[in-house]
Amino acid sequence: MKLGAFSVSLNVKDIHVSKEFYENLGFHVFGGDISQNWLIMKNENCIIGLFQGMFEKNILTFNPGWNENAGNLESFTDIRDLQKQFKEKGITMLSEADETTEGPAHFIIEDPDGNQILVDQHR
Repeated sequence: MKLGAFSVSLNVKDIHVSKEFYENLGFHVFGGDISQNWLIMKNENCIIGLFQGMFEKNILTFNPGWNENAGNLESFTDIRDLQKQFKEKGITMLSEADETTEGPAHFIIEDPDGNQILVDQHR
């Protein structure tokens, strides 16, 4: 089972303050748009997303088809196949990818402690 690149998506109160804090920890802006209240930051292979006002909790994020540099992987498990495997294991979906489609899609699950996990395929 290949889940792709991993990052933590943080719900932040003030994206400018958070950006400065993480820059002081050695992170640099890798993507996003601060004027839209979201940034992706990176320190070597560590990736975090800063999101102001977009969701209530911090979220673990996996991106099938991408490596840690947002580069396309030659081989990966499609999100619809991951979803089917998770369902077969009895994992409850909070939201589901449409299994009749191809390409970009996402689903959300929750671990036993209430931590949300976003599986988000961009290609």
